[in-house]
Amino acid sequence: MNTKHASFWEAVIGAAQSLRGSKLRSFLTLLGIILATTTLIAVMSVISGMDVVVAQNVTDMGADGYVVARIVMMQWDPKKFLEMQRKNPQLTVEEFDFLRSRVTLSKEMGLSTERGVTVHRGKERGENIYLRGASPNMAIIANYQAEIGRFFSETEDRQRMNVVVIGHDIQTKFFGERDPLRQSLDIDGIPFEVVGVAKAKGSVLGQSQDNYVVIPVQTYFKTWGARRGMNYYGVAIDHEHLFQAQDEARVLLRAYRHLTPKDDDTFSMLTSDALLNFWKQLTAAITATAIGVVSVFLVVGGVVIMNIMLAVVTERTHEIGIRKSVGARNRDILNQFLVESSMLSGVGGIIGVTTAWCIAVLVRSLTPVPMAVPIFAVVVGVALSASVGLFFGIYPAQRAAKLDPIEALRMER
Repeated sequence: MNTKHASFWEAVIGAAQSLRGSKLRSFLTLLGIILATTTLIAVMSVISGMDVVVAQNVTDMGADGYVVARIVMMQWDPKKFLEMQRKNPQLTVEEFDFLRSRVTLSKEMGLSTERGVTVHRGKERGENIYLRGASPNMAIIANYQAEIGRFFSETEDRQRMNVVVIGHDIQTKFFGERDPLRQSLDIDGIPFEVVGVAKAKGSVLGQSQDNYVVIPVQTYFKTWGARRGMNYYGVAIDHEHLFQAQDEARVLLRAYRHLTPKDDDTFSMLTSDALLNFWKQLTAAITATAIGVVSVFLVVGGVVIMNIMLAVVTERTHEIGIRKSVGARNRDILNQFLVESSMLSGVGGIIGVTTAWCIAVLVRSLTPVPMAVPIFAVVVGVALSASVGLFFGIYPAQRAAKLDPIEALRMER
């Protein structure tokens, strides 16, 4: 081992011994670094977990899909929301038929509405089950894949037949291991025949995505009416024509509602790209806020480390004098204190990483908030904390390196 490596490892060993010798002081010194690293990794973990949720929603919508709704809020603006509540009328079946018959850049145009219902069969009963009334082509648009049986047909929709496709949770709750096909299931007291079971989609934010029933939209209108809660789902002919297809639908709906060029839209539209852009803007704002908080913690932690290292230099002045008198160079003394301050803050980063990981596990287990600790965040957290120690340790280390050995030896222990 050459002299440079030996000097470095001596500095590491000396720093470790110093940290062990004053555990309480070291821990109190590290609080700022620990809080900064914990905050940084916790925020990155939430964003990483939510990325999965957003990606799943985008996948369900489809890369070429868009939605026409009465209100879609892509930013929290109470004034804007109240204005849209007042100004935007409900979507209607007539408007949907008008769009479907005239769009040229959309290969599919589906209709959907929803409500909460009570489902029961025999002694089993389920409250507030998600019911969706859908046009038959929503099987393609919303990616309903049949695990058992099939989706309902155009004929069943047109004839308003009482048929239903159920989610995986409904099958488990009401039928168990039995074959549910052609069995009866009561929805708000009305019997429906099960024609299919959809493949399981799992859960999002702790909420199951399989606790639902889907019936023909015309059957829904016959039973619960067609007054409110409708959305239109379009699929462009390809991704290159997505925005043109969306604009075409917008122009047609504005024409149907007799809106002038100066009038704002009295409806909302959403695409997967818009959802992704909104999520990027939101995460950028969250990240900027987190960086501000983390920066404050890091600066405070760095100043504390610098003050502690200055005190350490004062305490060990006699030791520095002895080392210099037996041949230690200024560079050796400088390296010793830089390594010690870096190790001090690096240990704080490791504690912060461990704390953030424990928080992520607890939050993921006890709440519906998804958290996934990315390896990148761990590396950044530890590296950043060590860099802070290195930066704020430069001045104390230079002060120690410049000590005159004779004056240092005169200092009492």
